[in-house]
Amino acid sequence: MHKSCSSDLHAIISVRVVPRSSLEDIHIEADGTWKVKLTAPAIEGRANNALINLLAGLLGVAKRDVKILSGESSRLKRVRISGLDGGKVQGLLSSKGCSFKKDRT
Repeated sequence: MHKSCSSDLHAIISVRVVPRSSLEDIHIEADGTWKVKLTAPAIEGRANNALINLLAGLLGVAKRDVKILSGESSRLKRVRISGLDGGKVQGLLSSKGCSFKKDRT
């Protein structure tokens, strides 16, 4: 199953969110889904906001360029990143994945 696509300088990725983790972490799973651990709880959209902030920071795009297309109340989400193609998004996340860890503050 193909987990990302791109056209017109945007990419759509599948993300599995794990809220209330002790560390923030991002890595790709065997099925191509990005697993993102967040310290924020899944209450009142806090985990969604944390996901948008994290992806925008890692990819070097504005928060307005990261949009949750589906799964706002689910752990499995489809996220659109504007301004970057699919290959660039995969490359940036892969280069920072697994090694990126941020302690809860």
